[in-house]
Amino acid sequence: MSPAGDVPAQMTAAYITEPGTADAIRVGPLPTPRPAADQVLVRTEALVVNHVDTFVRSGAYRTALPSPFVIGRDLVGTVVQVGSTATGFAVGDRVWCNSLGHGGRQGSFAQYAAVPAERLYRLPDGVDAESAAVVLHTAATAHLGLFREAGLRLGETIIVGGAAGGVGSCVVQLAAAAGARVIATARPDDADWCRGCGAAEVVDYRDPELFARLAELAPDGADVYWDNAGVHDLEHAVPLLARRGRIIAMAGMSATPTLPVGQLYVRDASIRGFAISNAGVDDLAAAAKVVNHGLKSGILKARIADRLPLAQAADAHRRQEAGPHGRILVVP
Repeated sequence: MSPAGDVPAQMTAAYITEPGTADAIRVGPLPTPRPAADQVLVRTEALVVNHVDTFVRSGAYRTALPSPFVIGRDLVGTVVQVGSTATGFAVGDRVWCNSLGHGGRQGSFAQYAAVPAERLYRLPDGVDAESAAVVLHTAATAHLGLFREAGLRLGETIIVGGAAGGVGSCVVQLAAAAGARVIATARPDDADWCRGCGAAEVVDYRDPELFARLAELAPDGADVYWDNAGVHDLEHAVPLLARRGRIIAMAGMSATPTLPVGQLYVRDASIRGFAISNAGVDDLAAAAKVVNHGLKSGILKARIADRLPLAQAADAHRRQEAGPHGRILVVP
């Protein structure tokens, strides 16, 4: 293991001792983790709150939780120690991770985090910590849904519901960069943002004639339909699909929509659900290459709604659950 240097024995962390509301989050001292042989100790610089973080904290998304459990999934930071068998990293490297806080792994909301080397990636030169942190989870989710699940191809048409949100924005950005025609639904005051992300058309999702309007804009049908809001109005969405169209489902844990089976099978269409929490290290590494390219090229971007200190981690979760207009950044 690389020398400990000035790593303190204790750190400040945001943690829970059992699932519950945001009030269950405590912020206080915990022992600084010692990295295992295959881990890298990272001093964190920027953190962010994701919807899934609130699901894990509340117990809605069941996963192994050590106690105390440090919350959070994503981080950007600097390597301060390297385990004896961990390769590819050196003290001083600036790095990121988007898969902590799940499956028995401690989370990121602390001054230091021990990260498995296979889940850690270098931050491209010239990219600042905050700009990276706010897209790590959302862009990787977008990549997995668009290319692993939907198999999006050049020239295809995709309808993106809830396109102004964190994942929705990244779906629009990556789909447009891949040469797809993007039709977005969003609030009117988000239309310019969606167009700036690459949407060719933006429709007000509150329009009572929404689905008729979408049908007009995609007369040959949509190859992919992705509802980031978790509404899943399949009765109206499935008839919008082209032959072999694909619906991506990754939001709306409690949704129980009506499925027009006949409309689905006569189109040779499919519904493909996925959760990034289930992604293996190979899928995450493939997504990381796309994320780093998007960060370096400027394709990936996000709006920051709030910047809060780690001491206000509970408030950060409350604001996330209230539906912020942008990403909630947390600074350790």
